[in-house]
Amino acid sequence: MSFLENKVILITGGTGSFGRAFVRYVLKHYKPRKLIIFSRDEFKQWQMSKEFPESEYPQLRFFLGDIRDKDRLRLAFDGVDYVVHAAALKHVPILEYNPFEAVKTNIIGAQNIIEVAIEKGVKKVVALSTDKAVSPVNLYGATKLTMEKLFIAGNAYAGAKETSFSIVRYGNVVGSRGSVIPLFLKLLSEGSKELPITDERMTRFWISLEEGVRLVLFALEEAEGGEVFVPKIPSVRIVELAKALCPDCSLKFIGIRPGEKLHESLIAEDEARDVRLVEREGRHYFVLLPQFSFEAKALEKWKAFPKMPEGFFYRSDQNDWWLEGEELRAFLNKALKDVET
Repeated sequence: MSFLENKVILITGGTGSFGRAFVRYVLKHYKPRKLIIFSRDEFKQWQMSKEFPESEYPQLRFFLGDIRDKDRLRLAFDGVDYVVHAAALKHVPILEYNPFEAVKTNIIGAQNIIEVAIEKGVKKVVALSTDKAVSPVNLYGATKLTMEKLFIAGNAYAGAKETSFSIVRYGNVVGSRGSVIPLFLKLLSEGSKELPITDERMTRFWISLEEGVRLVLFALEEAEGGEVFVPKIPSVRIVELAKALCPDCSLKFIGIRPGEKLHESLIAEDEARDVRLVEREGRHYFVLLPQFSFEAKALEKWKAFPKMPEGFFYRSDQNDWWLEGEELRAFLNKALKDVET
């Protein structure tokens, strides 16, 4: 029997790119008793309700609310078994100019979720983080790093209660809002024959929406509390990505933007002192174990898996898996098809 069978799941930020993909996947592969989409945008909820009509998906619920509002979270979390926390403010330049708002949502909102989840007896909470939380150079990354620390320490606040908190961390999602591919596709649809790239050396990790969903479900099922789960995923040179989308286009190098990195890190060397490599159904995941003993509940199960060597780190330009040529084009075609459907 599936671990989600007859369970109640709530996803914050559920009308975003990840949320919609998560809902589609869960409804296709599992039989939850209730799946709650919690978000603050009523228009996106209305749009999503048209995609998932009540007549076909009676287990869906739409809760309008903001994670800044603890009273609303109390109502939404009542009877919930699992919470996936995907809500966040994410636009790097906008958050630099509106730092108080970033703190209220990404940090205070995260604290609200932790406190209400413990209060309401939620079994597991998995929060979505980002490569930008690793050695952050912008406010967004700093708020996500703080969010990670709050969620991991939440296991200590839970005390003897059963609520556990874990993190998933990954890089760019193909086709998600704000990523480079929709920008390139928009320019191409407008007839442009020139694509802008910040730096010809730039590399990024890449993951499809479906693989992001699978990672979250892996964490929901396997987490004990306090782990950070990172998928082993391919790297892409942004120049190669642009060429795959438009072989005949010229490239214009415009310079790195403020708060942007040349390469992405998903695991820094200083936090990699106890990282395990886990295989599940042909997929590989790095599991970062808590460095502080008060954060761990029952992590002994991970000790059986291979430990990464001294000095290990995981950065996009030092990866051993690259998407190039036909493999890159095939990956893009499948990932973009998944986004469209």
